[in-house]
Amino acid sequence: MDGRDLVRSVKSVGSLGAAQGLRTVRAAWRRRRADATGLPPRGPVRARVPGTVREVEPGLGGGLVRFGRSELRIFVAVNGAVFWGWDGAAPEPSYALAGRCPDPDPRAALEPDKDGGWRVVAERVTVVVSRHGAVEVLTPGGVMLRRDLPPRWWEPVGGGAARWMQRSEVPADARFFGLGGRASGPRLRDGTYRLWNSAPGRAVGPGDDPLSVTMPVQMVVADAGTHLVFYDNAWDGAVTLREGEEGAGSGHDRAGTSELRVDGGPLRCWVMVGAPARVLLAWASLTGAPALPPAWALGHHHARGSSGGEEEVRRTAAGYREHGLPLDAVHLGVDHFDARRVFTVDQERFPKLPVLADELRREGIRLVSVVGPAVGAAPGTPVYDEGVERDAFVRDASGEVVEGVGWAGEVVFPDFTHARVRAWWGGLYTERLTQGFAGFWHSMDEPTSFAAFGEPTLPRSARHALDGRGGDHREAHNVYGLCMARAAYEGLRERAPSERPLVLSRSGWAGMQRHGGVWSGGVTTGWPGLRAALSLVLGLGLCGVPHTGPDVGGFDGEASPELYLRGLQLGAYLPFFRTRAGARAGRGEPWEFGADVLGHARVALVERRRLLPYFMTLAHLARRTGAPYVRPLWWSAPEERALRDCEDAFLLGDCLLVAPVLAPGVGRRAVPLPRGRWYDTATERAYDGPARVWVDAPLGRIPVFARGGAVLPVLGEDGGTELEVWAPARGRTGGGLVVPDAGEGWEEPEIERYTVRWSGPRVVVEREGEDCGVEPSCPVRVRGVGTGGGQM
Repeated sequence: MDGRDLVRSVKSVGSLGAAQGLRTVRAAWRRRRADATGLPPRGPVRARVPGTVREVEPGLGGGLVRFGRSELRIFVAVNGAVFWGWDGAAPEPSYALAGRCPDPDPRAALEPDKDGGWRVVAERVTVVVSRHGAVEVLTPGGVMLRRDLPPRWWEPVGGGAARWMQRSEVPADARFFGLGGRASGPRLRDGTYRLWNSAPGRAVGPGDDPLSVTMPVQMVVADAGTHLVFYDNAWDGAVTLREGEEGAGSGHDRAGTSELRVDGGPLRCWVMVGAPARVLLAWASLTGAPALPPAWALGHHHARGSSGGEEEVRRTAAGYREHGLPLDAVHLGVDHFDARRVFTVDQERFPKLPVLADELRREGIRLVSVVGPAVGAAPGTPVYDEGVERDAFVRDASGEVVEGVGWAGEVVFPDFTHARVRAWWGGLYTERLTQGFAGFWHSMDEPTSFAAFGEPTLPRSARHALDGRGGDHREAHNVYGLCMARAAYEGLRERAPSERPLVLSRSGWAGMQRHGGVWSGGVTTGWPGLRAALSLVLGLGLCGVPHTGPDVGGFDGEASPELYLRGLQLGAYLPFFRTRAGARAGRGEPWEFGADVLGHARVALVERRRLLPYFMTLAHLARRTGAPYVRPLWWSAPEERALRDCEDAFLLGDCLLVAPVLAPGVGRRAVPLPRGRWYDTATERAYDGPARVWVDAPLGRIPVFARGGAVLPVLGEDGGTELEVWAPARGRTGGGLVVPDAGEGWEEPEIERYTVRWSGPRVVVEREGEDCGVEPSCPVRVRGVGTGGGQM
């Protein structure tokens, strides 16, 4: 370990109080000293490659291929996913998997291939293993999607974790997406992307990497097809991407490349092939269905950087009410805690918090509490004493409890990789529930230091249970936030079984969608921040985490009225929609920007409220299919190259296309439209795609298009659900899915399926029944028939 974190700590002294700054420096020295004695010394290593095939042992769905210096286990699972693992690596144990590994597909078999290689042929994919250990993924027609070259290991001569490298090739036209939440996307250009969850310590924009949610999950889109690849290893690593070039070098294509280097742990991989929707369905069946948020969680949230006590919260809620602005939740930051007692309310600022929570709930507003993993190291405080008694805190290699620096001063950290510790921590949320909180947002869960924001907290040599396997922080770091979210989600389900939990994490790993969503904190206040926010949401959605969103208003500085409004208009169409105010985020309430901004903000907030039934439908469909709410334009047509390169527009479900304004002074913008008929929802003018059209984008709205034939559930003027149907093109049909939701419980509502067709001069909307079409279950309003729309 180098001293870079120590240097950052010394620099931070000037910006912190003297006492806190000295604590930070001491903590950095402790981390460095712990790693110097707790990690194996660097010494000589020997390189190794697999060698050549020696023997093969066929098995169910695949088999075992033994090479001269390694062995490869490979099989196709019943969900169509392909697994392979080197050196005895098996699919389990894994923090990414939702339970047991899926069974092998009995129809797939390992059989000889040409040139001494072997292959596994399945319904949707063929996998070829060469005699030297290259693994090639092909379409059923034999077109190459991905080729993993023989891996290479660097093994310490004296024993210990081996570093490894896997180099892969993809078609020349392929584009890379994913790798978790990346600010410089959603399409990932040439460069190196680190796989180490980090809080950069400042507001982040498109050039910053890594961020709080990194995953070794790639979505690769090419003419030949789409595939998702996941290297199931949580150790520190880096991916270097290089896009290919068609016609490079005397007319020959240059393949795209992906080079993954990891500091230790198993070399094992999952690959899913097919259309994007099919790929994410297989991914969800492997890593778990996304958690279903309560209906109120899909509304408008507001967070204050400094909550200022009960009266300040009441003033915020009253301001929204007086200005006629919808508000569904208020988030309280760390200042509502007792400074030394985690899970204990500050009685001076919030003497009657349950009363406040009850008042707000009667107005339809919930309270959401921030929770961090750091526990003040203060003997005599309940949580600390309980944790010591239960041996719940992370220890170093010498057996001493590791201390870091947090907002409470000296702090310790629970080991969430132990089931017993997760159960204890989940029980602590009882105090939050009794205070009236309805949801929770996790912060500093990378984990990182609150005092010197962005500082590492735990030494790499710190010991973790890793659910019985044992190991150190090199392996546990990236899954720490995931395990904390699991502790909260399972604890809340046990203690409030009739309500769906809301858990929002800043950090996590593959499979975190099982326990909640992600708030992308720390996005910079500025126009680049809007692009970064959209990139984070799109990238996480393609990694299987659909419920995500940034803080509107940014993290640092003060947004201009135009920037604030454009951010609000973007956020209104993202899954998690939260505005933020406070000392570090500038102004955050719409009325503080003037009457013009207030009027335009009201339009955006009211439209979000109107679309709540549609967002709830998307949440249910995400749970059942893994499809994200927010999708790239190429989602249904990955073969359309122009759509692959579009990064400033997105699909919201199947029905809407949103084209936000991401630069100042824009009054018109170009919008690429996928194939089919699209209606500008503001003017009802129809456009036929594929096309690139120029449309107005005045300050009061951003361009939004509805797909011809779409069926959107929305809130009507009476507060009930109605169907907004957009007429299909003449001679075409349409339809859609609607999932009615009761709000907070666990009932599984039936999916309502609707068809839309022309019958003479009228548009007919029918709900599919067992034998024939039936009347829709709610009022229908048809738009796009004429200048003013039409009625069914």
